[in-house]
Amino acid sequence: MPEFDAHELEEFILDKMSKTKLPGLSISVIAEGEVIYSRGFGFRDVESGLHATPNTLYCIGSVTKSFTALAIMQLVDRGLLSLEDPVSKYLPLKLEPKGEPVKVWHLLTHSSGIPALAYAEALIRSIVGDDGTWIPIASYDDMASFLLGADRWAVARPGEKFFYLNEGYVLLGYIVEKISGEKYEDYVKKHLLEPLEMGRSCFSREEFEREADRAVPYVIDREGRRIRSTYPFGITADGGLISCASELSNYVKMLLGRGRFGEAQVVSRESLEEMEKPRLPVPFTLMGGEAYGFGWIVTPSFFGYKLVGHSGSVLTSTAYVGYLPEKGIDEAVLANASGYPQY
Repeated sequence: MPEFDAHELEEFILDKMSKTKLPGLSISVIAEGEVIYSRGFGFRDVESGLHATPNTLYCIGSVTKSFTALAIMQLVDRGLLSLEDPVSKYLPLKLEPKGEPVKVWHLLTHSSGIPALAYAEALIRSIVGDDGTWIPIASYDDMASFLLGADRWAVARPGEKFFYLNEGYVLLGYIVEKISGEKYEDYVKKHLLEPLEMGRSCFSREEFEREADRAVPYVIDREGRRIRSTYPFGITADGGLISCASELSNYVKMLLGRGRFGEAQVVSRESLEEMEKPRLPVPFTLMGGEAYGFGWIVTPSFFGYKLVGHSGSVLTSTAYVGYLPEKGIDEAVLANASGYPQY
């Protein structure tokens, strides 16, 4: 088991929470298949004085994309689709930027050639009370209608450049529904959450509010005030999953186990490793060489090791899951606000 300095980590976390005014945070760290550290910091509900725990539920935002990509790879394993299939094979939508068809793998890698359309950002800001553009997309059919003119907005051929596109992951959820015959949320629950013993993880307001250990979402303004808010229920395949640090530990155990969790082979090793391959460089870098895989950002050398991870934010909560496949180390971090950047 690698050395782990909990005191240094806790000092770092409390310092950053104080500076960014975060109400609460939960974290789990895994090494060699075992949880070696798990704790909540601060408040899951400031007004009621309730503290955060490793079991506190938060919306994990775009970390959901890795679950959607995993669902697609399960369908690939079953021979029900090919990553080279055009999106129009499954959806009532013809996407041909620059005259070339958008394929499934283009959506997985944000390389459709269509720039970010910001539907999710507009929806989130409207829900939390921030004035801005209102885009009433409440269903997959709404999204298909919204994208009818997308070919005209294209700035590159499919597969050529990275443009982060939440709408593309909504379409992947639509594809999961079309192929499986199940609602996206039901498919994820049955084929991912249940085998991974993630029974409290959910998508709907009703399921979330049934749980006692849940985080109140907050918006933090420029003055550092914590304003009680809500999650953007209705966002699904691109960022709507609600989970906790303890259950995400099971998810990452499966990833580190090359698709296996307990007796269940959730996805093939080959498909999992396809997800971790760096495919298109991303414009935001920290260590250098970061690229997008399928639902993951891959850093080829994080202090000498490959790092696979993804962050998520719905303005009123943030999340990060990252793991080192070669070292068998992972962490999941969740918080119930975004915090205001410190300069």
